[in-house]
This record gives sequence, structure tokens and C-alpha cells, in this order.
Amino acid sequence: MKIPKRIIPLVEDGVVDEVLRQLMSGKEATVYVVRCGDEIRCAKVYKEAAKRSFKQAVEYQEGRKGRNSRRQRAMEKGSRYGRKQQEEAWHNAEVDALYKLDSAGVRVPTPFGCFDGVLLMELVTTEDGEVAPRLNDVILTHEQALQDNDVMMSYVVKMLCAGLVHGDLSEFNVLVDDYGPVIIDLPQAVDAAANNHAKSMLERDVNNIVGYYGLFAPELLNTQYAKELWSLYEAGELHPDSQLTGEFVSDEVDADVDGVLREIEAALQEEEDREARVRSADESGE
Repeated sequence: MKIPKRIIPLVEDGVVDEVLRQLMSGKEATVYVVRCGDEIRCAKVYKEAAKRSFKQAVEYQEGRKGRNSRRQRAMEKGSRYGRKQQEEAWHNAEVDALYKLDSAGVRVPTPFGCFDGVLLMELVTTEDGEVAPRLNDVILTHEQALQDNDVMMSYVVKMLCAGLVHGDLSEFNVLVDDYGPVIIDLPQAVDAAANNHAKSMLERDVNNIVGYYGLFAPELLNTQYAKELWSLYEAGELHPDSQLTGEFVSDEVDADVDGVLREIEAALQEEEDREARVRSADESGE
């Protein structure tokens, strides 16, 4: 096939030997199957910001820092140079996340580097050499759903312990090979400690995954994995090998509205009494 424009420099530099076919085109990138020597890999070509349907929303950018102060200032000002740096930061975020999660024991495609907006990484396949399907294309048995849900929750635990929240996790961003689920698409991954939206993103990620597995194992729909996860994380009790139960009991006690109102009334009465004493003292002084 015709070599895509963005991949031409990689072919010229000998990084890629041949572009075999287009694998898919999504909201943020087009992925191609390529040959690198004797290895078959995939090349993820990021779309330009104006052509992406997935926008770099402020909530995803929060907490990200430029690699140096000059770049950071440019990114904040939104200059042409800053926009270019922001694009690079968006691409590098996925590369960094892949390396970090691979080291943390989370199954993700092995990265081989990012070259001017083209991410080279492992092509996840089944044992017969076919490209691994997405989770949303897989029909599961009840037992498989329970097992894979446990695996995915263990991955989310490891991700959070590594300081990351996927931010866009769903059945469309998980591949399934012969060994189980593989998490993909991480350019929007956020810093769990530095991003104020991390909690809501984690809840959405977890609920998306549990909700899908719940189609095959309905009992999962009554679990509270997201709340349990964040509670352990906030308390500093979450560890990479933490075993989740899906159960969570809130420590919150229903507000005593009548008691609060009584306290407010008492405070107002006390203030009125104080003002009355002040007026009385002033009158006596006269």
C-alpha cells in the first residue's frame, strides 16, 4: 500500500521496512500494521489536533508539566510553539504511560518509541497470528467475565499505585488475546495525585469496565469497585497486590439537619445578646 506521509521519514531512516495495511482509524489516530525487520508491529499515527474528535480537554491536561520551564510557559500561553509542544506532550504521555505500566505489571502493548507523532509498538495478536479483538467484540461466558473482571481490577490497582488513571477506559480500549485483556490507548492518562478530576475519571473507567463484564455476569453490577479503590488510595492503603472485594461501606453519617439549625439559631441568639449588651453599655456610659 501507499506509505502514509507521516511514516515516510521512518521508512527513510530504516526504522520501518514496509507498511502492510491500515488496521483502524479512530478519534485520535490511525493505526497501521508495519514490518520492522522480521517483526510485525503497529504504527499509531496521531491525528493533528484540528482533525481529532477527541479534544485535549482541560481536565486531561491538568497536572501535566512541560519538560522544561520554557516549554511549559509556551504551552500555557498557547503560542504556535506552545501548541506544537502540547502536541508532543500529548504523544509522549502515551509513551511514558506504556513504559511505566509495563514496568508495573500491567499488560499493555510494548512500546518501541515515538517518532514525530508516530508511535511504534507491539501488535497484539492471538496465537494463530490474528490481530486481537477489542473487548466489545468478544462474547464471554459467565466464568470468563468474572475472571477477566478480576484481572482488569488488578490492572487498575497497579495503574493507580503507579500514579496513573487511564481516563478513557472502556470495552473499546481493551484488547483480548489468548492470555486475557490488554489495555490500550493511553495518551489522555492523567496523574492521579496532580489532577483534580482523577477521582471522577477513575470512577468512570471502572464503572465502564465492570458494566461491560456485568452484561455476562450480572452480579458485578451490584459491586462498588470504584469507591473501594479510591477509598484505599486516599487512605494510603492501596498496594499493587491489593485484592479488591467490590464492597464498600461509606463512613458518611447522615447530616443532623435539625441539630445544625439549632446550632445556627443558638449562634444568632448569642450574637443578638452580645449586641444588646454592647448597646446597654453604651447607654450606661451616656
